Amino acid sequence: MNSGTPTLAAPLTRRSLLASAAALVAIAPHSTAWAQPAPPAQPLSDSWRVLSRLGYGPTERLVQTVNAAGGARAWGLAQIELAFQASQQPAAIPAVWAEFNAPLPRIFQGYQQERELRRVVREKAQQPAAALMGGAEAASGPEHYSRDLSRQAAAWRLAACSQSEMENPLLARMSEFWFNHLNVYAGKGSVRPFVGHYAVHAIRAHAMGRFEDLLLASAQHPAMLHYLDQAQSVAPGTVGARGQSRGLNENYARELMELHTLGVNGGYTQSDVRELARVLTGWTLSPQDPTGFRFAPRLHDRGEKRVLGQVFSERGAASGQAQGEAAIRLLARHPATAQRIGLRLAQFFVADAPPPALVQRLAQSFLGSTGDMRVLLRTLIEAPEFWVADNKLFKTPLDYACSVLAVTRSASAPGAAPDPREIAQTLAFLNNAGQPMHGWQTPDGYKTDAATWLAPEALTRRADFALALARRQPEPEYLRPFLSAATLQAVAREAAPLRTGLMLASPDFMYK
Repeated sequence: MNSGTPTLAAPLTRRSLLASAAALVAIAPHSTAWAQPAPPAQPLSDSWRVLSRLGYGPTERLVQTVNAAGGARAWGLAQIELAFQASQQPAAIPAVWAEFNAPLPRIFQGYQQERELRRVVREKAQQPAAALMGGAEAASGPEHYSRDLSRQAAAWRLAACSQSEMENPLLARMSEFWFNHLNVYAGKGSVRPFVGHYAVHAIRAHAMGRFEDLLLASAQHPAMLHYLDQAQSVAPGTVGARGQSRGLNENYARELMELHTLGVNGGYTQSDVRELARVLTGWTLSPQDPTGFRFAPRLHDRGEKRVLGQVFSERGAASGQAQGEAAIRLLARHPATAQRIGLRLAQFFVADAPPPALVQRLAQSFLGSTGDMRVLLRTLIEAPEFWVADNKLFKTPLDYACSVLAVTRSASAPGAAPDPREIAQTLAFLNNAGQPMHGWQTPDGYKTDAATWLAPEALTRRADFALALARRQPEPEYLRPFLSAATLQAVAREAAPLRTGLMLASPDFMYK
């Protein structure tokens, strides 16, 4: 067992693992019981599906709202407008975590102060600042500014995905989807202090709107400008403030085409990548501006460029910053982008290998609505394929963590402050499970398919986490109708303090 994984007292841990393995067959994914857990009745299956895919699973309150809405489909469709309205309002962030969402000039200032403190310490001691400051892991202060903001952002995202009173479930889901699609990595030092602000203001604020607006917000945010080095990309031969020669950086242009829009088979060439990088020169940081972004004409390549056959010239309708915005909108509206986004949405919400006909309908909805997410989600929820029982999805570690938290938090009083111990346990679980929050190094984002996450060791870790978090929690009666008879029988044979954890460690609870 990994040292960072939450554990129970030794006798109870041993008993819990035996119960998970023998009674629930949760440690044997190859077994018939694991592969085909007895499904609940069809109406309940629809409720489970809509709550677990358009949110992070049922709570007592959410089950009541589904019933009040007239059923799962009506509830799912109603969430589209509710999620959009919520995205237009400020995020509900508890005061204890509010600093990560401070205005960007303050974050820039705090980050600069941190760097200066570490530089002074390093020079005085002539050894790495990490060796001097990194030992006190629980310490806080200006020299740990970036780390503290990153942790606050991770904690808020866990609270948002598991507390429907704090965040609309579908908005939390779409924010996860788009953050993963437009991934930034908090392990890169210059990105770290900005990752939470990026999640709130670039991703959440545009998650339910038009794709091209989301893409532009991402492109101009300091987190992305730092992550893919766009802030350093200038017209070839540009001389910097210190007399050094600077040049073109193609990182962002390449990922913008390959991952964010067209896809690797989207019909672009290396020449298109280079030309797009030239179009985007001059897009850089502005620590004093509320947006964190500025266009620097001196750094912009003023020559003629051609991207996907379209000419960008200073003499044309778009010049300077407007060239980059026009190029991004060109990519966002491309049929290959529609196909790619349609496929990724279908994989995220329906099946690892979704029906091609559904992908095509989503792509057509994308093109017909200029990438309006409300239109695409309506197409998705109204699609027969969304409701087919054979279209299974296995929970990623983040899915699972949020759904467990949703159950354990639902026993708390509404509006109660998040338990920092639960947050710490959950972040440790995600680290050990291979999906640390904001921790994927490359721009492609985490995989979401069962082949990546379904393994015996991973299931053992999930059982440990569920039993640790749910120990002595009252049994969630509202979950019983969703669980198979075999699971309920196995749970009933165990001591009361284990029953909630065993429900959450069951094969039924691993799927969404």
